[in-house]
Amino acid sequence: MLKRHTLIAAAALCVLSTAPAFAQTMAPASGTASTPANPMVGGAPMYANKNIVENAAASKDHTTLVAAVKAAGLVETLQGPGPFTVFAPTDAAFAKLPAGTVDMLVKPENKAKLTKILTCHVVAANALSPAIAKMIADDKGTHPVKTVGGCVLQAKMMGDKITLTDENGNVATVTIADVKQSNGVIHVIDTVLLPKG
Repeated sequence: MLKRHTLIAAAALCVLSTAPAFAQTMAPASGTASTPANPMVGGAPMYANKNIVENAAASKDHTTLVAAVKAAGLVETLQGPGPFTVFAPTDAAFAKLPAGTVDMLVKPENKAKLTKILTCHVVAANALSPAIAKMIADDKGTHPVKTVGGCVLQAKMMGDKITLTDENGNVATVTIADVKQSNGVIHVIDTVLLPKG
C-alpha cells in the first residue's frame, strides 16, 4: 500500500513539476493501466469519469455537504467543467459546528451565507496533493490558497498530511487526498472552514 502511494506521489510530482501551480489539467480516468483507482470515500467507490456532485452524493460521509450544496444552489456549478478543487468536509466535520448551525444555514434566508461558506472550500483549479505540498515547501512551510468564495486558507504540512487554516484559525486536516473527478479533485477534510466575520 505504501509502495503504491509512493509511486503515485512520485508520478504525480513528476507530471506536476513541469506544470504551473494548481495545474489545470484533467486527470485520466482512474483504474486504467496507467493510473491507480481512486480511494473509496464514505464506503462508496469514487469514479474519475463522474463529476464532483455525482461522487459526493454517493458518499455516506458527505450527506450534509450534498444537502448544503443543493440548498445553496451550487449543484449546477459543481457539475460544470471546472476544474475545481473541493476541500470536502465530512458529516462529522459539520457535526463539530455549534448545535443548530447547519439547520440555520440551509434555510432560504441564509442562502448567501451558506454559499460563502461552501465556496470557501472551492479553488478554481485541479490541485493534487503533491502540487500543494510542493507549493507549501516552496513558500517555506505555508502556502496561501485563494478560494472561489474570496477566503484565503493557509496550507501547511503536518507530517505527511496537508492542513488548511481558515481566517478564524480553524484547522482542517486532509484525511483522504486526491479523489479525482471528471471536473477536478476532492480532498476530504475533517473540519468545516469558515469565512472571517
